[in-house]
Amino acid sequence: MKKHAELEGRTAVVLANTGTPGKPTPQAVRKYLSQFLMDRRIRPMGLVPWSLILHLCILPKRGKASAQKYRSIWTPEGSPLVATQEKLARGLEAHFAAQGTPVTVRSAMSYGQPSLEAAIKQLKKAGAARIVVLPLYPQAAFSTTGSVTDKAERAFRKSHFKGETVVVSDYHNHPVYLKAMAAAIRNAGYNPASDDRLLFSFHSVPLNDLEAGDNYELQVGASSLGIANELGLDRRQWTIGYQCQFDKGRQWLKPFSRDTLKAWAENAGDARVFIACPNFAIDCLETIYDIQQQFVPEYTARKRDWELYGEAHDHDGEQPAYAPAATGEIVYVPCLNATKAHVKVLASVLEPHLGLGR
Repeated sequence: MKKHAELEGRTAVVLANTGTPGKPTPQAVRKYLSQFLMDRRIRPMGLVPWSLILHLCILPKRGKASAQKYRSIWTPEGSPLVATQEKLARGLEAHFAAQGTPVTVRSAMSYGQPSLEAAIKQLKKAGAARIVVLPLYPQAAFSTTGSVTDKAERAFRKSHFKGETVVVSDYHNHPVYLKAMAAAIRNAGYNPASDDRLLFSFHSVPLNDLEAGDNYELQVGASSLGIANELGLDRRQWTIGYQCQFDKGRQWLKPFSRDTLKAWAENAGDARVFIACPNFAIDCLETIYDIQQQFVPEYTARKRDWELYGEAHDHDGEQPAYAPAATGEIVYVPCLNATKAHVKVLASVLEPHLGLGR
C-alpha cells in the first residue's frame, strides 16, 4: 500500500472491540471462538489441555448453538457490532474534521475481522506518526482491555511502527461518559422520582482475575455510582448485576443479573424495571440476544406467572404468601452505539492522548 499524503505525519485512532464471527454459520463461529477462547487471558487452563478440550468437546456443540444466536441478531449490514462500530468510527473522524483536528479513525477487533493487527499495519504504511488505540470498554478488565493491549503491542512490534503509541486504559469515571449514560437512561423513559428500578448489568469476570489484581469490580462500582449520582438516585433505587459467565468450572463475579431479575419479578409489584449496560459501548450478542431476547421475555413471563398466582389465591379467598405482582414493564436501555452523544464521549476521552498540543 502506498502512502497517502493526507495521512503523512498524522495522528490515528483505532477503536478496538472484542469481535464477532464473519458469518452466522457454525463454521465461522467455530473459527471465531477458537481464536477468542485460546487467548491466554481468556482460557481457563494451560494451553495444551485447553486446546484439546476446546476443539474436541466445546466447539463442535457451541459452534452450532452460538450460530443460531448470531443468526437471530444478524442484520442486512452483517454483524451489528462491526457495522455500528464502523459508523461510530466515521462519526468520530467527521467530528474531529469539523473541529479542524487532523485525526484518522479506524475500527478494529481483537478477534475476527477487521483485525487490530491489520489496522495498525495499514496506518503505519499510510504514514501515521502517532497511533492511539482506544479499547471500547469503559471499565478495564484483564480479559478485555488487557487482551487489546497485548494485541496492540504485538501489532506495533510486527509492523515495526516507530512512531508514538498509546493504549488508553479505561474511561470508567470520565464525566462526559457518566453524563451520557445517565442521559440514555432518562431518554429510555426512566423516572428518578418514581418507583422505577434500575439494574446496571455488566459482563462478569472470573474471580481469580480479581484475586490477581484486576481492578474491574472497583471500576464497575465507581461507574455505577457516578451514573446514579448524575440521575440523582439514592442507593435503594439501583443495583449491579453481572452476565455472560463462560463456564461453570470457575467462580465468577456475582450477583448474576438473571437472578436479580428473577427476584424482582416476584416482588417488584407494579414498578418498572430498566436494564442498562454501561460496560458495553455497542449493542452486540450479549445485549441484543442475552438481554433483549432472553432476559426481557423471561422477566415478563415470570411476572405474569406471579400475577396469575396472586389472582388464583384471591379467587380462592386465601392470603398469598406475598403480595401478588402486578405486571410491571421491563425496559432495555440501548448502548450509546453510533450516537452523537457517544462520539462526544470518545472525543473527550481521546483528547488528552492525541498529542495535538491543545
